[in-house]
Amino acid sequence: MARLVTLMTAQWADLTIDELGAKAKQMGYDGLELACWGNQFNPKQGAEDPAYCQQVKDTLAKHGLVCKALAAHIIGQCVGDYDDPRLDNFAPPQYAGKKDEIRAWAIQEMKYVIKAAKNMGITVVTGFVGSPIWKYLYSFPQTTEEMVNAGFDEIYRLWAPLMDECRAAGVKFALEVHPGEIAFDYYSTQRLLECFKDYPEFGLNFDPSHLIWQGIKPELFLRDFASRVYHVHMKDAAVTLDGRSGLLGSHIDFGDWRRGWNFRSLGHGDVNFEEIIRALNDMGYDGPLSVEWEDSGMEREFGGAEAAAFVRSVDFAPSDIKFDDAIASK
Repeated sequence: MARLVTLMTAQWADLTIDELGAKAKQMGYDGLELACWGNQFNPKQGAEDPAYCQQVKDTLAKHGLVCKALAAHIIGQCVGDYDDPRLDNFAPPQYAGKKDEIRAWAIQEMKYVIKAAKNMGITVVTGFVGSPIWKYLYSFPQTTEEMVNAGFDEIYRLWAPLMDECRAAGVKFALEVHPGEIAFDYYSTQRLLECFKDYPEFGLNFDPSHLIWQGIKPELFLRDFASRVYHVHMKDAAVTLDGRSGLLGSHIDFGDWRRGWNFRSLGHGDVNFEEIIRALNDMGYDGPLSVEWEDSGMEREFGGAEAAAFVRSVDFAPSDIKFDDAIASK
């Protein structure tokens, strides 16, 4: 089994799809997980103009690439987050400072993404859902159970209609469990999936890098939620606690050596990718392994090429025999 090795394009959204397509092929990728912002894919055009989708696919094909997922992370964040000035970095500039307009834009944009995925022949949209209660992470001032319940209820209220859109389009939404989301670790993921138990369209984009620094074993998370894993990110992180640094980051930007953990290019961190591949084999996952490349200490084209080669080196097919069958007597 040779899984496709794809590149998540969020960190490359400054390039056009043609520019990145050429580079991605040269770096060793089979396809792109296209970000629905920046210079590569326009969700509204994709939803309204099948010819645009064909043009995108033709451009990818020219470089020997395919697209198996659309990424809607910053759009989805604007659905479930609210009254957060940082969302001005994600929404169109005309909505700056307008919390209700940002949310309305994001909900409509997500509908475009879902329809565009259908028009592209894609069955998975990856992304975030946001969180109205992330600011309550540490319970001081005291966070009540009612406040937490209300947060999960609000995410369900906002996203259930979008899951209806997914159902109608034959598309699955894969949440990336991530700090800043209402599901950011094991038990918050368990709780959110229970909220959406009637929507099999709602699942997970597995990303080990956000789990490892929280002390969660990514392979156990993967095995326990296997039935709801619809897409996989290959991404690494290194925990470098030194007695001064902490896991919460000290408001120090990524890449700074003083942080207690940082994202690293694949193979340069603490994620045990062999155990992840074994878990994927056991669950029968045959979708893409999508590299989300982030490393503030490494030049990105060097890192992107090294990451593609790394994924190919760690991926392997499961055995279809017992290892000692060959020595059985006849």
